[in-house]
Amino acid sequence: MSESSQFSLLKQRRFAPFFGTQFLGALNDNIFRNGLVILITFQGVRVLGLGHTLLANVAAFLFILPFFLFSATAGQLADKYEKSMLMRRIKLLEIGLMSLAAVALITQQYAILLFVLFLMGCQSTLFGPVKYAYLPQKLHTDELIGGNALVESGTYVAIIVGLIIGVEAVDFESGRQIKLAAALVLIACIGYLTSRQIPKTEAVDPDLKINWNAWKETWRIVSFAREEKSVFLSILGISWFWFFGSAMTIQMPAYAADVLNGNESIVTILLVAFAVGVGLGSLLCERMSGHRIELGLVPFGSIGMSLFSIDLYFAQPEAATTTIASVGDFLGRAGSWRILMDLALIGAFGGFYSVPLYALIQKRSERRHLSRIIAANNIINSLLMVGAAVFSIVILSSGFSIPELYIFIAILNALVAIYIYSLLPEFLMRFIAWLTINIVYRIRPIGLENIPRKGPAVVVCNHVSFIDPIILGGSVVRPMRFVMHHKIFKMPFLSFIFRNAKAIPIASRTEDEDLMDAAFEKVDAELAAGNIVCIFPEGGLTTDGEVQRFRPGIEKIIARRPVPVIPVALGRMWGSWFSRRKHGGVRKIPGRLFARVPVFFGEPVAPADVTAERLELLVRTLRGELR
Repeated sequence: MSESSQFSLLKQRRFAPFFGTQFLGALNDNIFRNGLVILITFQGVRVLGLGHTLLANVAAFLFILPFFLFSATAGQLADKYEKSMLMRRIKLLEIGLMSLAAVALITQQYAILLFVLFLMGCQSTLFGPVKYAYLPQKLHTDELIGGNALVESGTYVAIIVGLIIGVEAVDFESGRQIKLAAALVLIACIGYLTSRQIPKTEAVDPDLKINWNAWKETWRIVSFAREEKSVFLSILGISWFWFFGSAMTIQMPAYAADVLNGNESIVTILLVAFAVGVGLGSLLCERMSGHRIELGLVPFGSIGMSLFSIDLYFAQPEAATTTIASVGDFLGRAGSWRILMDLALIGAFGGFYSVPLYALIQKRSERRHLSRIIAANNIINSLLMVGAAVFSIVILSSGFSIPELYIFIAILNALVAIYIYSLLPEFLMRFIAWLTINIVYRIRPIGLENIPRKGPAVVVCNHVSFIDPIILGGSVVRPMRFVMHHKIFKMPFLSFIFRNAKAIPIASRTEDEDLMDAAFEKVDAELAAGNIVCIFPEGGLTTDGEVQRFRPGIEKIIARRPVPVIPVALGRMWGSWFSRRKHGGVRKIPGRLFARVPVFFGEPVAPADVTAERLELLVRTLRGELR
């Protein structure tokens, strides 16, 4: 597993030109969209009789609509054709659209600008599947979190810069937007030149026959996404993030004008706070996940998103009575820093939430269908983003304020999170494991490269505490099936975790012979399916901290299904809150909280060399004196 920083990718041709291309595209999108929204909000522009609050939601709807209409076709094109060529042609299209936008800005044709916004949505629809399918073709698995984090944070840096340029380039005096028009065309041209440096990326399904019936193909690609439950639920999770983010950010101009009583500069600083938060949260994902696809960050992110959205309401529940003329005035007013911190933290927790989900989709999807699965993601994203605009219009038209809308969104976010985690408990279990190994204890895995990336294996480990399975499961990327004593399996609270982790309860022959035989059958079935099974051959928790004699059940498992065995040793867990006392009782006083806990993964033992005595000696040797 690579331990190099994600930023090293920015020096490599397989990533840097691609990153620059998508960054410049996101930058241009945001310069145009935010320049247009600022014009609509602060110059009193009306189109078809719509005022600035509703018109901002209509503009968002127009940009999102193409994702629903054309993503199915875009996904097929991205799978069928070589990706660097597609990106160059999409950037040429951007130059044409920005030229049309420039003419409309200079001549003040706002209806045409809304049409261009729709066409920009079409261009972004084409680029999305290519962008996210490019990454897993060029990056290693342990680079996916870092690569996605850079793309996500780069996008939000582009949002910040796009906000600043979009506001500063608007000419409020003459109304002739020459500077804004020139910036759009220039950045589109630079983006095309950057795209020419992207290395060739072979098509994954060149024989694919394009189905131009978008409606029929839409249902077909959604069926691809549904083949793997975790992938489809991740798509739903990402789509909800876009609902949440869209509903929050679309209202920012009206929030600044109507609630904070400010001007366009306040819009900029609010959106900058949110974007900085998402960027920093995304970049922190790699460090917090240890270069792995850590699904435990997803529930962590959703909790923070709801908490700080609720606090945003309490930061400014009623419209301000004093007018703000500058950013300095805003920062000097009571409660303003709280608003900015809430927005930044909502964004940061949004980064923790979304980046692992994107990486999981790229890792677990069938490579031949990946672009179409990304297209399915875009379709569902667009539906929920349109839903966010409609939801916001309905709530605001019903007489609720924008701060009250944020309360509604926070509550919905909590309900959606609970629903998704109930369907796929893996997220919640990884969250509990992540908290345990990063907060309760500081787990330090050593030798993780000895765990095979794929294929069956048995892990044997000394048994020191009730949370040993959580520690091991949180340390290893691949899911493991734990064999444990049936009484521990049935313990309150922990039983929920163990059941959903597909743990295998076992009893001694004298306790329940049928349960023991069923456990061996289940172990064999899991190994036959290519999974990792973990057993604690001592048969119970240690009562003195020492490694007990390994029982011969492991030999029976390997005789029936010859697979590699990886010895693992836990250190410094004896004396912890979750270990036993000398006389067998559970400790009642917390001990060794926040301690550094090493987890040693030894080299695999070939099936022919497996004996209980040999494995016991290896585990003892790995642990050493770290009881």
